[in-house]
Order: sequence, then C-alpha cells, then structure tokens
Amino acid sequence: MRDTRGEDYARRLQAKEGALWKRVLNVQAPYRWNLRRQDLGRTLDIGCGLGRNLTSLPPGSVGVDHNAVSVGVARERGLTALTTAEWEESELRVAESFDGFLVAHVIEHLPPTAGEDLMRSYVPYLRPGGKVLFICPQERGYASDPTHVRWTTGEDLQDLARTVGLEPRPWRSFPLPRAAGRAFVYNEFNVLATKPAR
Repeated sequence: MRDTRGEDYARRLQAKEGALWKRVLNVQAPYRWNLRRQDLGRTLDIGCGLGRNLTSLPPGSVGVDHNAVSVGVARERGLTALTTAEWEESELRVAESFDGFLVAHVIEHLPPTAGEDLMRSYVPYLRPGGKVLFICPQERGYASDPTHVRWTTGEDLQDLARTVGLEPRPWRSFPLPRAAGRAFVYNEFNVLATKPAR
C-alpha cells in the first residue's frame, strides 16, 4: 500500500490508534506535551489525518488532509478539518492568518520536490514570525509504514525549511536520544523553523 488517499489507509490509522495497549498506557501524553510546549498558536495542521494532533492544538486551529475519510473522522471528533479541495475554496484560507504550522509525518510520504511544492503552497498562510514544526520518523518508524517513500533526517527537514524560505533551528530527537530511533518505532526527528519577520 503506497497510497495515503484511500479509505484503507484511513482505516489502518484508526486501527493503529485504537490499539488497547496505546489507550491503557496513554502513550500519546509525551507527544501532546511536546506539541503544546512549541507554543505554535493558531495552527494549520498540514496532513492532519484523523486529527490526533489537532486535538492538542489551540482553539481556532485547522486541519487539512488529502484523505477525505480521515477528514471525516476528524470532523466526527468535533475538529475543524478540510480536504485539500475544500481548503482551496475555504474562507479560512487567508494570507498570513496562522501563527503556526504542524507538518507531522507528512514529508516522508513525498518525493523531495513534492515536499517542497507542498510547503511553498502553504507558506503564504503563515504570518511573519510564525513557527513551523516538522516531525518525521526515525529508522524503525520509517520502516514500519509501507506508504513511506523518502527517508528523511533532521538535516533534510532543515534543508527543506531553508528551501521554502524558513529559518530552522537545530533538529532534535524526541522522545528518546537519537540512537533509540533504530529500535523504537515512535522516535522522531523534530525541527522547529520560523518564517522571517518583515
């Protein structure tokens, strides 16, 4: 399965999210904490999927995804989510109206030029001085998903940020040190970047 647009992909996400051990252990708690501490403000969650991260973002945040089934699940959860086609026609699509962007587990699904094109299409909606948080999986997480098409490191995320006119900070490994990424599925590269102020 390489396509992330279909119903089968959305249902796979639901099945993974609903695993009993994940609910019992509250495994999302450190990731929610990490997201909140970035202080992104009103955020556009690009590639929001089912809305898992959107639930931790401030009021007024909006999710966008190309998978209509995933967007439907996010809406059922009471979240503001749009398909990419709906985004193109939405009154929420206002230049420089978002304080931050979240791009979590998206870039590794795209060839390099497609990732650049995606980000260039959204950057106009980020206010000057606004933040972008990029998140990609490390080795074990990358290998766990057949829809991943590009191994993406922290350095790659920094390069992407620079290419689209953002100023990245040094990448970080979360929640564990970098070496854990070879064995722990949920270890991630995080890069926080800023849109230059005028």
